[in-house]
Formats: sequence, C-alpha cells, structure tokens
Amino acid sequence: MGGVLRAELMWVEAFTGLRMDRFVKLVEVVREQGGNGPGGGRPWCLPLADRVVPVAVYCRTNLTMRQLAPLFGISPAAVCRVIQRLRPLLALEPAPRPVADVDRLWIVDGALIPVRDRSVGTSSRNYRVSANVQVIIDADTRLVIASARPAPGSKADAHVWRESDLPAAAAGTTVIADGAYLGTGLIVPHRRRAGRPLLRGQEGDNAEHRRVRARVEHTFARMKNWKILRDCRQKGDGLHHAVQAVATMHNLALAG
Repeated sequence: MGGVLRAELMWVEAFTGLRMDRFVKLVEVVREQGGNGPGGGRPWCLPLADRVVPVAVYCRTNLTMRQLAPLFGISPAAVCRVIQRLRPLLALEPAPRPVADVDRLWIVDGALIPVRDRSVGTSSRNYRVSANVQVIIDADTRLVIASARPAPGSKADAHVWRESDLPAAAAGTTVIADGAYLGTGLIVPHRRRAGRPLLRGQEGDNAEHRRVRARVEHTFARMKNWKILRDCRQKGDGLHHAVQAVATMHNLALAG
C-alpha cells in the first residue's frame, strides 16, 4: 500500500499545524543536527523531509505507530525507528542571553502531563499518573526559552525548580512565577495572611502580576494543541524529547 502523506503543502499544513515555510525551517533544524547523516544500517526509504512529517504528525495527533504506518506506506516498526531517531534532534535550542542593557521579563510555570511510564510520573492532583514539566517563556514574544526535565507530578513546583537546570538558565534575568514558587527568589504575588488583608497597592501589584503571568498559561494551552502532551505513551526520555520537540515547533509556528 502506497503512502498518502508526504512533505507537501496540503498534508503538512493539515496534519502538523505548521505552515509550509515553518516546516521547511523545521527540516533544516533536523538536518543541521545530523538527521540526514548515515545511520549505520540500510538507507532510509524516505527522504529527510518525508521523515520529519511523521515526527510532527505523531506529536500533533498522538496516533499510534500502527495508525501512522499506512498513512506513510511504511511498517509500524519503520515509523517507530524514524520517530526515535529524529525526535531528539528537534530539541529546543539554548536561549540566547539577554543583552546587558535590555531588560527582559521571563515567566516560569509548571504543568502536569499525563504519562504511562510510572518511572517518570506519579499519581498527582489531576487523578492521573503525571509528570511535572516546567517551562520558561519570554513575556514579550511568548516564545519558549527553556524547559526542565520532567519530574514526578507529586513534587511541588518550588522543589522541581530548585532541582532543575532552569535557575542557571535564568541567572541574571527577571523571572516571575505564581505563589507555588514562594521562597525560590522569583517574583511571586503578595501573600495574604490571616487577619492581615492586602494593601491597595499590593492588590494592584497582584492584579498586574496575574495579567502578565497568564501568558505562560496561554503558552501551555497552545503547546497542548500537540496532543502528545495530553497523554504521552513514551518511556524514559520520551516525554522530555516530546516537550522539547513541541517547544521547537511552537516557537516556529509563533515566530517563524
């Protein structure tokens, strides 16, 4: 049975959520990371662009390998090999450091991503086995700056932040967060204490804080358009690679 989906305008935009010019940039990212290099075995039956399509479609739709195989005219095992080989190459590029005389505002937040691998996730407050995934975005551009490796979903956001490499990535930059990051040195809302209502100025500060911090919530909502972040079936580093790949495609879709 011949494959249906190819790296063509109609299929790319309908199944990956990326415009064709963005998809071309995604292929270039994979090529620069060595995705078209020798694999040590038989040559691939599909060119690089047609191999990037299954990776993007898999992240976007979360279809199984058996469902993807007939769409591309290859076996489920070949689809699995393509995804395992290329998805790590879509990793988010390290964020450039802000220019010294330019003030940048970053926002951090965590989300619970349902997973099947119990070595990655734990039973969490969403009543599912989930992992805590934290990302930093730029408040002005809404681009994802960095993401931490997934942590068990039962861990508090502040603990995940301290144990991740995000503090080093955000060193020297103003970062805001919600009240779950109290005591981390980040800018968090004023805390209301029993019998001590907030002052009017503090209420205004909290309102502005919520308005700006909502941008990271919107970013998570857009990232979850790639349905692999709604129920990740991958084991081991699969979720980490999926988050990195989705962040890369989100940035391409947003900024080109």
